[in-house]
Amino acid sequence: MLLSAGLGGFAMLVVLSACSLTLPVRGQTETGDETFTGSATGDMSGAGTLTLRSDRGVTCTGDFVYVTSRRGDGTFRCSDGRSGPFAFVSTGTHGTGTGRIGG
Repeated sequence: MLLSAGLGGFAMLVVLSACSLTLPVRGQTETGDETFTGSATGDMSGAGTLTLRSDRGVTCTGDFVYVTSRRGDGTFRCSDGRSGPFAFVSTGTHGTGTGRIGG
């Protein structure tokens, strides 16, 4: 399944912040049959964590790191056994990301 998510302003605000910053994240599978909501927290080091819960009760957590000032990569691990990579890009005030979970 492909997971698509919006990351509103995440990259720019983390870079400008002297401490950690937590922002909301939401997304859905490519087919739209499962939705996710949660949050991402990043810090000045360029590392962060992501926690999502689906409308089916599945919890997914992940770690990420910025590979450039605007782009980050990470890995999901979900309570139902699914896992996979995700990536995001920030435009400064908005962002988008995709992930692949469960194959």
